[in-house]
Amino acid sequence: MDLEIDAESAAFRDEVRAWLAANVPRPALPSMDTAEGFDAHREWEATLADARLSVVTWPREYTGRDASLVQWLLFEEEYYAAGAPGRVGQNGIFMLAPTLFAHGTREQRDRILPAMARGEQVWAQAWSEPEAGSDIAALRSRAVRTDGGWLLSGQKTWSSRAAFADKAFGLFRSDPDPGRHGAGASSAGGHGAGASGAGRHGGLTYLMFDLRADGVTVRPIPQLDGEPGFAEIFLDEVFVPDADVIGEPGDGWRVAMTTANNERGLSLRSPGRFLAAADRLVRLWRERGASAATAERVADAWLGARAYQLYTYGTVTRLAEGGDLGPESSVNKLFWSALDVELHETALDLLGPDGELAGPWGDGYLFSLAGPIYGGTDQIQRNIVAERLLGLPREPR
Repeated sequence: MDLEIDAESAAFRDEVRAWLAANVPRPALPSMDTAEGFDAHREWEATLADARLSVVTWPREYTGRDASLVQWLLFEEEYYAAGAPGRVGQNGIFMLAPTLFAHGTREQRDRILPAMARGEQVWAQAWSEPEAGSDIAALRSRAVRTDGGWLLSGQKTWSSRAAFADKAFGLFRSDPDPGRHGAGASSAGGHGAGASGAGRHGGLTYLMFDLRADGVTVRPIPQLDGEPGFAEIFLDEVFVPDADVIGEPGDGWRVAMTTANNERGLSLRSPGRFLAAADRLVRLWRERGASAATAERVADAWLGARAYQLYTYGTVTRLAEGGDLGPESSVNKLFWSALDVELHETALDLLGPDGELAGPWGDGYLFSLAGPIYGGTDQIQRNIVAERLLGLPREPR
């Protein structure tokens, strides 16, 4: 792993730092989980796109810069260090877009990516269902063939950004009896219709749909602060054209693994987020009297953030050499979700009895508690590590 930054990347980093210093909104934007804040964050995405900083690794034809993954990591470090706004379009940019680059058609990319990059279309993630959270293969929402497309019916829940978003992506059961296709790969390695595996992993199709289409009902879910960071989505025979299927019908599980691996393994939680938080924690510790009793915990958080940074640079090196994310992304997800909780718990202990009410640290702590759940619970990630990386046998059922 080469940690030397070349001259081109260093120049890019300096450009980003200067641009952020001149353009990051002050005071901070309202919460994106309000209608006013959501619109303000849309405008920020357009500002980023005008500077070609919204999606730096994308091709130039899609508002990007063709930046390397190393340059993206440098961008993220500068972005979080500058205290820039949260990315309202992150579900689309960091999860759907990599899926479209890997499995989508040219027509889909041309139609979807430019509007996504500018925040003109914000995407919600519609995976979880009332009876299918981390066990996404247990989903019941269905896609039924019709002339020119599909009719979607069912319910999705805990859909991030859905309260104010424009469109959503998710998996639907398009074949209620995938086993009739014969034996297939049991994981994500098959190809062709139904070939993502017999059983529950087969017969799934990855679809995009409009949250304002006929037959769609969006019901916001208030959080503890009263703001709707999530929503339930109810679908009643919602028509989706064939052009909005990603990959092949019945092969949705394999396509979805691209989305899941990006969510867990690289793009959704960049090291910059934790490096900035760890530096703020060190400053807080000094401001509060630099207690020796908490020094070890603060040091652990600081070292953890840098360990995660190095691990991610290792992942980027592997990808640059032709590798892929694979099940190793579960190790990554376990690490950053634990780091986030421990870092914020340390901050609250430093702040004392009123820590939970202390603005950004209190909000950050509440959000960190979701880390071991979204993107696949820690329990599921440990199973993946045990079975797919360590080769341990499955527990008998």
